[in-house]
Amino acid sequence: MNILIVEDPTVALLSPVTTGRAMPLVTCAGWRLYELAKEISPKITFLVRDYLAPTVAADFPDVSVNQWDDGTYLLLNARLAPTASNLATLQSWLRDASQKTQPSMLVASGRVMAAISTKQALQTSGLLNCELTPFRDAGYQPCERSLDVIESLHDLVRINEKSLTENLNYRLQRRSYFEIADGVYSADERPLPDHIVTETQEGPIVLETGWSIGPFTLLRGPIFMDANSRINEHASIKESVSIGPTCKVGGEIEATVIEGFSNKQHHGFLGHSYLGSWINLGAGTCNSDLKNTYGLVNMQHRGEKINTGMQFVGCFMGDYAKTAINTSIFTGKTIGVCSMVYGVASKNVAAFTNDAQLWNRVTEVSLQVMIETQKRMFTRRGRIQRDCDQDLLKSMFELSRQERNGLACEPLVF
Repeated sequence: MNILIVEDPTVALLSPVTTGRAMPLVTCAGWRLYELAKEISPKITFLVRDYLAPTVAADFPDVSVNQWDDGTYLLLNARLAPTASNLATLQSWLRDASQKTQPSMLVASGRVMAAISTKQALQTSGLLNCELTPFRDAGYQPCERSLDVIESLHDLVRINEKSLTENLNYRLQRRSYFEIADGVYSADERPLPDHIVTETQEGPIVLETGWSIGPFTLLRGPIFMDANSRINEHASIKESVSIGPTCKVGGEIEATVIEGFSNKQHHGFLGHSYLGSWINLGAGTCNSDLKNTYGLVNMQHRGEKINTGMQFVGCFMGDYAKTAINTSIFTGKTIGVCSMVYGVASKNVAAFTNDAQLWNRVTEVSLQVMIETQKRMFTRRGRIQRDCDQDLLKSMFELSRQERNGLACEPLVF
């Protein structure tokens, strides 16, 4: 079966998470929609925003990006959360749909989440936006089932906390791991180091290859740590933490997703948050995930007030963001891509800015500074900066220009 994962027009509204990342590659509950789709078929095509396509194609050569052949496809909306329960629902729906004479569409949150159609029909009937009306006009019968859908930023935190245990249990059923302690599973057959406390009553701890854990550390499952990542000594990694590949983490972390190649090495609290890739949090950086009133968290995002309906919501940081030592981030704030935060983030932080709100100083980070910074970061990790990496920075800089209107455009001096 051919699978077509489509970014609908609303995906860009999930900035800063999706500013530099295609939605099928956003991690939630230790999984990505790309990986969920591979459980159905290895023949996968992405339709993503044009400026992301070169980097995605370079990083995922097994996926066809924005180029697809004639044929029949299982269309998946990229907002579909990568959860084991969603996979089971999809598989059940596919079995039912194959026995029906009329075409069926899987519907949730007022949008089409899945359908089977041909390339010709998808292109000519306006179906690629995943809106209900064109599908109804084309004769599709709606099938509404309970699905986890990423509609707003806070859904990443909510679904991660809700589904990490089931996703890890699914992973354990599908792959071979060594149980190196009660409820602790490792892809490498080696013992857990001494002086580590593990608690797995609420969910397993799953460690991929190349892991490293320092002494005097607390691990409270469910926890997922991807390949070649490290937890520093004296860390407290609590429930519902998903750590991407080649990360270094320490301090106290709870109910948080950290994408690959990001560092939070030092003391400080990080909770109910999402961190993109290539982020570095300076020593002492802390975020708030609970209001002093203990009330539900409201977020200001893209000029709108969003009632999350959640009591615990932290921060959402785009790729390449950095914080200085002892930075404090208020509840429910967004930190834009390629930004550098100093002191306090009591308001949302725009992309490509040096943000020092405490001193009423917000200036632009030049594109050239970010290109040089990216090159240095890549070199430290043994990676080569490609043309597509630089081009992605250039595109993000232009796309976020409006966020910086009215700011002083002063370069960052090294």
